[in-house]
Amino acid sequence: MLIRRGVSQLGVRIWFWLVILAMMAGSAIASPNQGTTIGPEDQSKQITITVWLNLHNKAALDAAVAQIYDKNSPSYLRFLTMEQYKAQFAPTAKDVAAVTEFLAAHNMKVTSVDQNNHFVMAQGSVGDAQQAFNVQINRMMIDGKEHRVNGSAPTVAGKTGALVAAVQGLDDLSYRSHVSAAQNPDTGTAYEGIPVSSSPGANGIVFNSDCLRAPEIHTFTTAGTFPTATYFGNRYGSDITSVAPNKPSCGYDAAEMQKAYGMNTLLNKHLDGTGQTIVIVDAFGSNTITNDANMFSTRNGLPLLTNSNFAIVDANGPGTATCTATNGCIGGNWQFETTLDVEWAHAMAPGANIVLVLAPDNSFTNLDIANLFAIENGIGNVISNSFGIPEIVLAQFAPSELVVENSISELAAALGISQQVSTGDSGDNLVVDNVDFGINSVSPGANSDSPFATAVGGTSTFLDSNHNIKLQTGWGLNETRITNPTPNPPVIPPLNLGFLEGSGGGESTVYDKPKYQKDVKGKFRQTPDISMNADPETGVEVVVTPDSVPGHPALVEVFGGTSLSSPMFTAVWSIANQAAGGGPIGQAAPILYQLPDKAISDVNLTNTNTLLNVSGVILNPPAPPSFESATALAQPLGNTKLFVSALFQSASSTRWNVLTFGTDSSLTTGPGWDNVTGLGTPNGETFINAVVAEVTHH
Repeated sequence: MLIRRGVSQLGVRIWFWLVILAMMAGSAIASPNQGTTIGPEDQSKQITITVWLNLHNKAALDAAVAQIYDKNSPSYLRFLTMEQYKAQFAPTAKDVAAVTEFLAAHNMKVTSVDQNNHFVMAQGSVGDAQQAFNVQINRMMIDGKEHRVNGSAPTVAGKTGALVAAVQGLDDLSYRSHVSAAQNPDTGTAYEGIPVSSSPGANGIVFNSDCLRAPEIHTFTTAGTFPTATYFGNRYGSDITSVAPNKPSCGYDAAEMQKAYGMNTLLNKHLDGTGQTIVIVDAFGSNTITNDANMFSTRNGLPLLTNSNFAIVDANGPGTATCTATNGCIGGNWQFETTLDVEWAHAMAPGANIVLVLAPDNSFTNLDIANLFAIENGIGNVISNSFGIPEIVLAQFAPSELVVENSISELAAALGISQQVSTGDSGDNLVVDNVDFGINSVSPGANSDSPFATAVGGTSTFLDSNHNIKLQTGWGLNETRITNPTPNPPVIPPLNLGFLEGSGGGESTVYDKPKYQKDVKGKFRQTPDISMNADPETGVEVVVTPDSVPGHPALVEVFGGTSLSSPMFTAVWSIANQAAGGGPIGQAAPILYQLPDKAISDVNLTNTNTLLNVSGVILNPPAPPSFESATALAQPLGNTKLFVSALFQSASSTRWNVLTFGTDSSLTTGPGWDNVTGLGTPNGETFINAVVAEVTHH
């Protein structure tokens, strides 16, 4: 969940504690009015319906894909061609004709048909749709707004029913981007960007790359006397007096991230994605993406994006995807999403082509069609999706979307295309599910939950002075307030403000556990599979025009979220395709679980990492001294045992806080696979060599 300028996180934090207290008491809690039906939808309202058709021989396709990713099968990594798929499994023109006739009989006008007959799109009234699909369409309070939701699963009578796999458009829910701005944890507002004209610093373009500094000791008094509090431990970020370059908080440039993940060694050997195409699917796009990305490239020593290595494609036709202040792009931060995706895929694989496939909006239907367009047309071997919604929301309000997205991901896997999907930025989604949807449950993110997609989670990544990884935690941030504003009298007792944001993950309630996860606990699909840097507090620099208006000033800002880790890993996988002879080498997830240990770096803190976590002593005579342990200052920890905490001073309020990294709601980072970071992070050349050995020796 992205909270940008002027929007406080206090309400989310309060709700977090209400949820925790209710769970401890054994009672349920849901946001007032959310998920509440408030009446039927206007029968005359015009809506667009998309009918997705059943495949032919679906069981045979499922079996074929299982064999493709079974290393003991003679079909291992022998992918289907699009021609083979169409001949054996795709819906037919006859199927489309029958569905078209059905829609026409219910006063619905067909507006488009998929090139391979996967869907038929039509327009009609709510009343006609209710009659056609035997549903009641209601208005419901969701995320603080009125939305359209069907009250039951749609059905189609007669012979046509056997042709229909899913019906979209009865609801008007949509996907959310997983981009997250680096923000002042004390205020919940994003740090101000720095004009691109500012002179680059030696330590990053603008922002400091020294995120975790040496331990410091600070004593705070009350008007120069008691009570006092003294705290000692790691320090996060720059001093509040620092200015650009190297202004607070912190943020990495391209060279720093390349070195951190061992990509510089690969780039020196011309393993940079040359010959590969990275597909990025987004909604709306950014009107300034090419200019912004080239300013980013210039300042990072990367090749410029030109007509020969960068293209923008509107999946629903020319000119349908634009970013404006009124169509949901700016409010949904899709201009930042697009910028982060393109610039950081380019930073990690600067030799690869990039094709940005845009949907005209963030509706389920249009983003699904954008993914299908990229897959059907074989645009690239790798696709990045940096958007989603909690799985349980789809299961409860839009189960048709689960059918559609899983089918699209299976088609990609069958053709040897790896679709990476970010796992989300709200931890276990408990607070989001409660606050926005009135659902009292944890949930992994969709569409990363599909067994045919590769789920990409996130880490908090701290570098040393040589830009190597000093330590990593799973991305999850807690905050505790220890002083008030200048002159900084201590807060007694310290105020635990709780969980702010973190990598999504967890167990699906929809999909069975795939065979490639046989050694992972649980009965259902577990997410994520792999991870890379995602914490916006250890985020990366982007160059972006914030309002997406050409000619307006561009800024250097810091962003993260699993919207960062997904395109970065997608870029790494494109290099794996290049190194293996050009590919395709297939869906990443099943291959990742076959790799030797050294190929993937486990994200697992040791006690050595935690010795300098923040602790303190409060003196308030005549009461005895009160010791504040690192554990107490890090609460709530849930099942988390090992974490990294650091002192932080807010540049805006001047308050001091303790930030705790590695505390991701109920999700936990630990040895081996875990539900925050998956298997861990790719280990540069060792990772690429291991992938090549796996896909070429069988």
